[in-house]
Amino acid sequence: MGGFAAIALYPLHLAIDYALPPRCPGCRTVTQADHLFCVDCWQALDFLGPPACAACGASFAIDPGAGALCGACLVAPPEIDGMRAAVAYGEIARALALRLKYGGRPGVATTLALQMRRLVEGEEGALLVPVPLHRWRLWRRGYNQALLIARVLARETGLALAPDLIERRRATPMLRGLGPAERRKVVKGVFRVRAGRAAMVKGRAVILVDDVYATGATADACAKVLKAAGATSVSLCCWARVVSRH
Repeated sequence: MGGFAAIALYPLHLAIDYALPPRCPGCRTVTQADHLFCVDCWQALDFLGPPACAACGASFAIDPGAGALCGACLVAPPEIDGMRAAVAYGEIARALALRLKYGGRPGVATTLALQMRRLVEGEEGALLVPVPLHRWRLWRRGYNQALLIARVLARETGLALAPDLIERRRATPMLRGLGPAERRKVVKGVFRVRAGRAAMVKGRAVILVDDVYATGATADACAKVLKAAGATSVSLCCWARVVSRH
């Protein structure tokens, strides 16, 4: 019965593929498969990798060796134990992040997660934890973009997912446009591990999941409460990182 149903539906799939062909996530040019970038957009993305600061992921011009920290992290060590981003925050990366966060396009989360997958592969035993939204912002947006990304990462890698381990105790204003000190002040004391959930994180490495890394204030605030609950380490995995060009 199932086989006959699939055969009967095959012409419908062809019609849908013809009417709605896969398109480049960046420029909407027709491509060969879903979530596949065209050549121009692919080349325009600035993929990140080593050498980079072991704590915040800031790129180094030369390789200083494993475990090296940038000047900022030496002066003020962050709460997170590492940060990995797929790409630098540029024109295309920004457009996709905004489309996911504010454009009502939850499917973009899969596009981002597929590019982030390489950053968490080989992290057996780690726990994926999305950065949470406050319930009012979640109600207005309809979904938490960090959770959508984390779900795809969990599916693609087999890592465990704790979708609501952390909660926001109160709503906060938009952080866009605020400096590092202002951001830290805004998110101070905002997060907590939900009551009765500490056992999930105790003795485990945690990978926070978010869409964009700017100053690290939100990630540090989350890492602080996770470590207080017993996490052995807390790192961050995200789609894009704001990169200083100075």
